[in-house]
Amino acid sequence: MNNTPLPFSPKNYKLMLIGLGMIILGFILISLDGEPHGNGVLGLTIGPIVTLAGFIFEFYAIFAKAEKN
Repeated sequence: MNNTPLPFSPKNYKLMLIGLGMIILGFILISLDGEPHGNGVLGLTIGPIVTLAGFIFEFYAIFAKAEKN
């Protein structure tokens, strides 16, 4: 079996899962908007901000350095 190291550290993978959760939460918030065609506060403001924050967090998770032991 090939024992090549993983491309990211476990810390990176945990941060990526958190970012993915933020993205999913943002889309859920957008879909929960009760206004027609999503023209309420959740669909136009809060949901997209949470989704964008999730994508920014994903970039941070990818570029975060692992601690040296």
